Amino acid sequence: MGADTAAAQLAALTADRVDHRFKGLPPDAAGLTVGELAAQRRSLFTDGFTTPVLALSAERLQHNLELMETYATRHGLAFAPHGKTSMAPQLFWKQIEHGAWGITLAVPHQVRVAREFGIDRIFLANELVDAAALRWIASELARDAGFRFVCYVDSVRGVQLMDAALRETARPVDVVVELAAGEGARTGVRTETDCAAVADAVAATATLRLVGVAGYEGEVPQADPERVHAWLRRLTGLAVDFDKAGRFSGLEEIVVSAGGSAWFDAVADVFAEIPELSLPVLKLLRSGAYVSHDDGHYRRLTPFARVPEEGALHPAFRLWAQVVSRPSPEQAFANAGKRDAAYDLDLPEAQVVRRDGTERPATGITVTGLSDQHAWIRTAPEADLRVGDWLGMGLSHPCTSFDKWQLIPLVEADGTVVDYVRTFF
Repeated sequence: MGADTAAAQLAALTADRVDHRFKGLPPDAAGLTVGELAAQRRSLFTDGFTTPVLALSAERLQHNLELMETYATRHGLAFAPHGKTSMAPQLFWKQIEHGAWGITLAVPHQVRVAREFGIDRIFLANELVDAAALRWIASELARDAGFRFVCYVDSVRGVQLMDAALRETARPVDVVVELAAGEGARTGVRTETDCAAVADAVAATATLRLVGVAGYEGEVPQADPERVHAWLRRLTGLAVDFDKAGRFSGLEEIVVSAGGSAWFDAVADVFAEIPELSLPVLKLLRSGAYVSHDDGHYRRLTPFARVPEEGALHPAFRLWAQVVSRPSPEQAFANAGKRDAAYDLDLPEAQVVRRDGTERPATGITVTGLSDQHAWIRTAPEADLRVGDWLGMGLSHPCTSFDKWQLIPLVEADGTVVDYVRTFF
């Protein structure tokens, strides 16, 4: 598979027809292909786009891709960004073009999407016990010698279920033992002793191959730099212990993986301390939210705020809605709601108002709530907001922003739409 498959499938996306499936696109573009519409380089603001419409900044997207490529290279890290953030194969390939080792995913459907678009290296950050999905993974491994697949194991029972589903496979499935981030955290094996038991169970099969250890430091209880560093040292210590016990014999490399979007600086610190092992170590970072960043949750949590000398990610999303009601001097309503905007972590942030081709700060304007299709807006005395104005809002949490839009305009700073990003949720 690989690049040739990707090129063909990505080209097929541009041949799709613009129609009622895609929110916000110009009604007069119906019947054009996505590629034809992109070639017209329409203005988001004056060429027929309807509100609400989500825009992804072309310049900010490019900046974020380049920044994380530089960061990973500087710190000697391989990088498999979490694709569940965008579920956009066009962005997967941009990430790979900017140095990513492969793509991280969470569930079998996401793996199928990635494979359809030629992704050859996939890290599944979950234990996979679905028999039908495992048999499909085995068939992919059998037909494509270039396909690299790694997934978590976090229980002896899970190993047994995987083994039972894979009995007919000729090529073993690579697995990493997931170390839990602590008691009460999400998935993963709670103790090093139990990790060894899971590793023993893997070794007793012919269908699985232990290739490393992994986990997610974002689940460390009461996370702070000291606690996160301590847990990461437990993870790397587990890799060292497994190596000393000869659990990785016969491999080409040992996989050690961690790294969400909040603590990848700690991952870089601790992974730099990994001693020389019997084999080269693939130090695999998995941060995903960086690709669009945000104006809320990750703006507060990003490690770049702690280490500004490394650079800064730029929020690349802006949701445009139109003011449809101004019932009182203190209140307004815009035509974007829960169907359009992320709201699971923070409400949208009113940023700019656009009227008659002029953009200005959204002074005195606050989004206070969302209905299905309305934003509730509080306006202070200094707010200048009228029915018909376009309101540009920043969003928090990229993962629940991408998933509300099937086709997202990629927009340059002057409002020119240069491409469209297709998502598959």
